[in-house]
Amino acid sequence: MHSNQYAITEVKQIINAGGNIVKESTISTLLTDSRRISNAAEGLFFALSARRNGHEFVAEAYAAGVRNFVVKQGAEFNLPGANFLLVDDPLAALQTLAAYHRGQFKLEVIGITGSNGKTIVKEWLYQLLAADKNIVRNPKSYNSQIGVPLSVWQINNRNDLGIFEAGISTINEMDKLQAIIKPQIGVLTHIGPAHDEGFTDRRQKVLEKLKLFKNSKQLIYNYDQLIDFTKDIPVKETFTWSRKFKQADLYVFSETAISKKYYLRAYFQKKEIECLIPFSDLASIENAITCWATMLALGYSAVEADDRIERLNPVSMRLELKNGVNNCSVIDDSYNSDLQSLEIALNFLSQQNQHQKRTLILSDILQSGLSQEVLYCQVANLIGTKSIDKFIGVGDALMNNQACFDIAEQHFFKDTPALLQQLKTLNFKEETILIKGSRSFEFERISGALTQKAHETIMEINLNTLLSNLNFYRTKLKPGVKVMAMVKAFSYGSGTFEVANMLQYNKVDYLAVAYIDEGVALRQAGINLPMMVLNPEASAFDKLTEYKLEPVIYSFGLLDDFVVYTQERGIVNYPVHLKIDTGMHRLGFENLDIETLCDMLEANRYIRVQSVFSHLVASEAKQHDEFSKKQIKRFEKAFKEIEKTLGYKVIKHICNTAGIIRWPSAHYDMVRLGIGLYGIDSSVPVAENALQPIASLKTSIAQVKKIGAGDTISYGRSGSLLKDGKIATVRIGYADGYLRAFGNGVGKMLVKGTLVPTVGNITMDMCMLDVSGLDVSEGDEVIIFDGRLRIEELAKQIGTIPYEILTNVSQRVKRVYFYE
Repeated sequence: MHSNQYAITEVKQIINAGGNIVKESTISTLLTDSRRISNAAEGLFFALSARRNGHEFVAEAYAAGVRNFVVKQGAEFNLPGANFLLVDDPLAALQTLAAYHRGQFKLEVIGITGSNGKTIVKEWLYQLLAADKNIVRNPKSYNSQIGVPLSVWQINNRNDLGIFEAGISTINEMDKLQAIIKPQIGVLTHIGPAHDEGFTDRRQKVLEKLKLFKNSKQLIYNYDQLIDFTKDIPVKETFTWSRKFKQADLYVFSETAISKKYYLRAYFQKKEIECLIPFSDLASIENAITCWATMLALGYSAVEADDRIERLNPVSMRLELKNGVNNCSVIDDSYNSDLQSLEIALNFLSQQNQHQKRTLILSDILQSGLSQEVLYCQVANLIGTKSIDKFIGVGDALMNNQACFDIAEQHFFKDTPALLQQLKTLNFKEETILIKGSRSFEFERISGALTQKAHETIMEINLNTLLSNLNFYRTKLKPGVKVMAMVKAFSYGSGTFEVANMLQYNKVDYLAVAYIDEGVALRQAGINLPMMVLNPEASAFDKLTEYKLEPVIYSFGLLDDFVVYTQERGIVNYPVHLKIDTGMHRLGFENLDIETLCDMLEANRYIRVQSVFSHLVASEAKQHDEFSKKQIKRFEKAFKEIEKTLGYKVIKHICNTAGIIRWPSAHYDMVRLGIGLYGIDSSVPVAENALQPIASLKTSIAQVKKIGAGDTISYGRSGSLLKDGKIATVRIGYADGYLRAFGNGVGKMLVKGTLVPTVGNITMDMCMLDVSGLDVSEGDEVIIFDGRLRIEELAKQIGTIPYEILTNVSQRVKRVYFYE
């Protein structure tokens, strides 16, 4: 039986690498991100070249204790005591090593792919089969060319079942994943439009996905969706399910909603069987039927499958970052707990810099397959690498293994009620708290006790989408072009340190804020990136220099004031940014000013020009392209004169969000990424799905009323229904940022997937919707904007721009941040 420990000399042979071994080492951990180093002593770092060149972070990984590296042929490093394996392609080497590791084990493997539902089906199959099998699976949705090998590397000799999902975005990707996963059993989930843009048509996408199963002995799939592909199925033995065709192995002929559950009847092996699904949304129903079919295909009885499916729990796909009591931040991951997801959650905790103190509340980890002593020693070692200041363990197993932990402040409780009784004595204050627990421990009760209460209107911010948008723009830049992220105006309404932490962790080069106090708040929250202040006030220069913020100098008066300030305090070479007005006519030095400006800069030892920049007036508008060209020429003339005077090179930047896409020739040394980071860019067609809004604004129904035809509604009696109907009063008004201009049918919201208009005037805290004909109840969710009802559409409704909609959302609206 093989473990996942290999000698570095063995690894070198497996991946056919060159290079010299200067010191023999044992490898047990594969690393691809210098920010997420664990078990450095036995780690092997792969310098992958994706959006960022991994070779640039080798030194950072070395500083974290890593001494074994896989790098591209020709790369040269002088790091004492480190082993460097040289390969043509580090990613291919990672995949080769994982495929070799997979080949050392005889366990049964289920491979899952599809457009949607892969992770849910994988997690539900884990719930359904864990009672009988020791299962290894992808952490979260690690299903990519990098994620799959990292997932398969987890296989050890205790596992007798693997469940791995594979995700692809274009052709010629699946063969590589198939060679790593080698599934004997295949499961194909819903085929939909996700990632269609990477393929010429739907057929090409389906055929690419089917490659995962080319050597499988059995495939489970929805016959309705693949009826046109039956000749392309690469597996002889299939198990099909259908809602339309009786010849399917599992024919679902009856579906009935029962409260918030769903009752299914079907024919299987010429007998009628039944299944109660504890969910009612369409996606969950389809995913649950796929799991039902898989259990039957694996030989479980219809009774046993029904019993287990009825007890399925929702899958928490993402971490939630919320404001907590006593100025705390709370990361809520209170629905599952295993070693892999614990490491992911701890990495997210380590990104948070807003509080010096970090706290972990952890429940017993169930169904790990390890002895308690081994498991909790591993947990303790993992926690020990993540700078945890306070540890709270909940459960009998943690109580019995306290000796494994050595943290300055640690507490142990038998169960959740015991912790809740002592919660006040633990003095939570100004700390970031990760709540991580198995579902049976009901840690949502702890989350509820530690989270600030707010009214039911919330704005959800998806930090993964923020990162995806950032990476989209990075792909448009040449190597070496820096990114300045605009986080002014509360990050366009999306948050302060929450967004800035994510940007800092993902190594943007600069941040920009509007005013000094915004920069001070970010510094106090632990953000240490270089930060440009667009509108510095002379009265706050002391705060600016104290917190190492960099002012924009846009006028002679401001330049004089700042030079005098630095001169009086003996400050030398303080970094500043010069703004050139090339056509906006808002702030900045004009062309006529450049000669005088150069005279003032010459031999000025009190300031050092960090960058020279300007602002394109209409970078997104084709009809103004000639004007944009004139701006670029004026800018080039100005910065060349300034650099000549200074005698050194400065950072040049003129492109805003739309400019990044439309004016690649003007990227210069840096670009300023603004609202595009938040998913809005008129120069990127919505249909391409290249960008996604990061924010969703949601509220709920407070009351439903029947209204007679002609009865008036809201202030001023301006609203009414043409015929008898009903209205829903929802918890959002102009004090929350839903402007009065949306009243009287102008604005529309989504209720149960249906677009419904406002009725009457918008009030301060509430507004009314016409929900005639809809089955709605108090407490139902209402969507003001999200990925379907986009901010751009709301802007059109009232004749404004998306910026105004996004930045108008009031600070009293609770923000919840999600990270997968």
